[in-house]
Amino acid sequence: MSSLSNFKKSALILLLASSLAACGDNDNNDSIEDQEPVVVVEPEPVVYEFTITFSNLTAGQPLSPLSVIAFDETPPWKFGETASVGLEMIAESGANEEYLSDENALASVSAEGGIGPGETTSVTLLVDAQDVLNLSFAAMLGNTNDAFTGLSSVDVSTLEVGSSISRTTPVYDAGTEANTETADTVPGPAAGGEGFNEIRDDIADIITMHPGVVSNQDGLSTSALGAEHKFDNPVSKIVITRTQ
Repeated sequence: MSSLSNFKKSALILLLASSLAACGDNDNNDSIEDQEPVVVVEPEPVVYEFTITFSNLTAGQPLSPLSVIAFDETPPWKFGETASVGLEMIAESGANEEYLSDENALASVSAEGGIGPGETTSVTLLVDAQDVLNLSFAAMLGNTNDAFTGLSSVDVSTLEVGSSISRTTPVYDAGTEANTETADTVPGPAAGGEGFNEIRDDIADIITMHPGVVSNQDGLSTSALGAEHKFDNPVSKIVITRTQ
């Protein structure tokens, strides 16, 4: 073999040895012990904020604190269906603790107090962002047996920040208590009678449109209500504004 061939062979061996040594150095430098730990940062959840303005449009009906529930698909009440115990308690007494704990609620909130005729109040609701997001509302008409107003479902999924939805609301009958209007059964300031009673004695145990007040001036002598407690639909206005 010529000296030139021997030289080429020796050079090739040196080159391979250098490459292997370099690879060994890289392996040592990139060992598991020397690598920085990978920190996975979870994104912060997106939270929607809604400000709800609630106005009492009646002349003589105090409304209980507005109850607001956020949900995805199953509303806390529906027209033509049987009222839950939570809604029954609102419609008969204005108490909303049971109603706000609805099992399908993504979030819920109550206004701080009742709202008198002609007054306006507001409440803020925070809820995690959802592909499907609806709001439901309920408040009792105090000078009745089991009348309430509200909205079963309002889709706010696509409401943009700064945008608003405005709705007016009629009066519903919860169908849980007979509309006797007696001083013993109307809890509002017109009578100061009993509030919630678990016995359901109405003709139909479903949510319907309320027929209106039949006062003592209309010939119902046992009624504790007068003409000033009558109402026309709509009885409230709700404005939903997305603020975040």
